[in-house]
Amino acid sequence: MSAAFDYDIIVVGSGFGGSVSALRLAEKGWKVAVLEMGRRLDKRDFETAATRPTALAWMPALGLKGFFAQEVFQHVALLRGIGVGGGSNVYGAVLLEPKEKFYRDAAWTHLNPDWQQELAPHFVTARRMLGIVDNPYRGIQDDWLEAAAKKMGAHDSFCTVPEGIFFGDPERATPDPFFNGQGPARHGCTQCGNCFTGCAAGAKNSLDKNYLYFAERLGVNILPERKVTHIEPLSAQGYCVHLQHPWRRNIQYAPLRAKKIILAAGTLGTQEILFASRDRYRTLPNISPTLGNRVRTNSEALVGILARDPTVDVTRGVAISTHFYADEKTHLTQNRLPPSYSTMRLYMVPMIDDPRPLRRAVRTLLAYLKHPADALRVYFAGNWHKRTTYLTVMQNADNELNFRYGRTLFRGFRHGLKSRLGKGGRTPSFLPQANAAARAVAEASGGIPQNMIVESLGNMSVTAHILGGAVMGANASQGVIDTDHQVFGYPGLYVADGTAIPANVGVNPTLTITALAERFAARFPAQESPHGSIT
Repeated sequence: MSAAFDYDIIVVGSGFGGSVSALRLAEKGWKVAVLEMGRRLDKRDFETAATRPTALAWMPALGLKGFFAQEVFQHVALLRGIGVGGGSNVYGAVLLEPKEKFYRDAAWTHLNPDWQQELAPHFVTARRMLGIVDNPYRGIQDDWLEAAAKKMGAHDSFCTVPEGIFFGDPERATPDPFFNGQGPARHGCTQCGNCFTGCAAGAKNSLDKNYLYFAERLGVNILPERKVTHIEPLSAQGYCVHLQHPWRRNIQYAPLRAKKIILAAGTLGTQEILFASRDRYRTLPNISPTLGNRVRTNSEALVGILARDPTVDVTRGVAISTHFYADEKTHLTQNRLPPSYSTMRLYMVPMIDDPRPLRRAVRTLLAYLKHPADALRVYFAGNWHKRTTYLTVMQNADNELNFRYGRTLFRGFRHGLKSRLGKGGRTPSFLPQANAAARAVAEASGGIPQNMIVESLGNMSVTAHILGGAVMGANASQGVIDTDHQVFGYPGLYVADGTAIPANVGVNPTLTITALAERFAARFPAQESPHGSIT
C-alpha cells in the first residue's frame, strides 16, 4: 500500500453490506477499515435498552446516544439501527429469501435475465454465515397468528420463520456451533422476547458473531463514532473521506485516504453521503441525476392487538417466530415487544377500514367519541408490552418514493433528505390485509385491534425495510451504480448495501442484502497475496 493512503479500502457502515464487504475484501488481501457512526455496544447497553426507551433511542442532538433511530419524512417514517453491527443489533433475526417475483421485477431484469440463478450460491453462503435455523419454540402469540391464517384461508403458508439465532443451552457457553469452532463461544436463546433491543444473552447471530468477528481477526480496523460528511477524489487516484464526531464537536478527526471506498451506511446514510458530496460540497459533481430515485419501502403496514385480559403474557419467545402469506403478494409476521417499546402505546388508534386518507382520519377521530373506553384503555393498560401483539405486513407492490437533498424543516433547516412521491404514487398507509389479520388475531385472543396513528391520521407508512436510492442501472441515466456496484463516473467508489437494490423484496430484506453483498465481494479483485477464506 502506498504511504499516501491510510488504507486500501474504507468501508462506510458496519451493517450487513458493510460487514460482508469488510470480511471478504480482507480475505482477498486488502487493508480495510470500517467507519461506523454509532457506538460499539455491549451486554449492558442491550440490557438497559430493553427497559429504558432513552437508552435505546438514537437522537444525538437531544443527548440520546442509543442505537435505534426513528426518522420522519413527509411521506414515510423510517426505523434503522445505528452502532457497530448496524441493523443486526435491532432486527428480529428473520432471514427469508424473496419470492420469484422479486427476481423477475422489470426494474432490473434488463441487467441480468436470471438474477435468481446468479444469486443462488450467494444465498447459500449468506445462510451459512448468518447461521439460519428454524425457530423451535412456540407460544400463545403463535397460536393466535395460526388462527388468523386459518380464518384468512392461508393456513397452508403458516410456519415458523427461519432465523439467525442460536437455540442452544442458555445456561452455559457452548463452543462455536456455526464455524467448526473458529467463531466465538455462544449462549443459547433465553426466549426473553427482547431481540429488537439487542440480545444481551448473545444468542442472536448479530454481525459481531460472524462477519465482523472474522474481519477483525484478519486485521480489519473498526472505527466507531465516525460520521462521514462527504467524499472527495484525490488528484491522482483514490479518495479522501471527511469525518466528524456524531455528537461531540470538540473532537476533530483528520480525513482518511484510501484507494477505494465502499458505501454501506444504510439506505438513508449512503444517500446522504452521496447527495452531500454532489450537491453541498460539490466534490462528486458527476454522480448520476437518478440519485434518490426508486426508493422502496416494502409497502409496509404495522397493526397492533391489545389483549383485554390483563394477565396475558405473550413475550416468551423470540421477537418474530411465525409467519404466513395472506395472498401472493402479502407477507405477515407477528412481533413480541420488549418493555422499552411501551411508549408505542401512544402511537395506537382505533382500527378503521377506509382507502381514502382524509375520510379515514375523520372516522378515526370519531371512533374516539363513539368508543372512548376502548380508545383510552390502550394508553392506561397495565403490562402493555406483555399483552400486545404487533403484526408486520409487507407487500411486493410496485410503488416508489424519491429522495432529494437540501435544507428541510424536518431537520431543523439543516441539510438532509426530503421525500417525494415517485412511481405508483404514495405508499399505501391502509392495507386491507393488515386490518383483516389484526381483527382475526383479536378474535382469537379476545383483544382490541388497532392502527398506527401516523398511518390513520397522517396517511404515512412506517417501515424498517427501506431500499434503493442509488440503484443499479445500465448507465448513469438509469442508475447510480453498475452491476459491479461501482458508481458511474467514479472508479473505485462502490455502493454495497440495500441502497443498490432497485426492486421490492416483499419480505424482511436482510438475507437478500447479505447475498447481494456476497456477490459484490466475490466479483471484487484480489490482491496479489490474498489471505484466503477463513469461513
